[in-house]
Amino acid sequence: QVQLVESGGGLVQAGGSLRLSCAASGRTFSGYSMGWFRRAPEKDREFVAAMSWSGGRTYYADSVKGRFTISRDNAKNTVYLQMHSLKPEDTAVYYCAASPDLITNTGDEYTYWGQGTQVTVSS
Repeated sequence: QVQLVESGGGLVQAGGSLRLSCAASGRTFSGYSMGWFRRAPEKDREFVAAMSWSGGRTYYADSVKGRFTISRDNAKNTVYLQMHSLKPEDTAVYYCAASPDLITNTGDEYTYWGQGTQVTVSS
């Protein structure tokens, strides 16, 4: 069992930055690929970014490529999502998730999920 707790969300103006954190506890964090997803109001869940267990591979949605960066610190059992040049369309609840498998952008392949943190970008 892995417990995930996100933090760092908030209200920011367009063009601003935020860094989300996801603290993991429970089973060995370093053995899991980690991903970030988001869900905007009245929209389906959307893949944002993922990182392999070693941190050697990353994968980004086209909509955030070049603006968002995923990273992890296995010693701190934490994964981060640094977000720059935020746009109103980035407004959503952001979730981190853990997968025991290889890096993936498919939500169904993630076993553990956090409760989410709200990010609101004003225009």
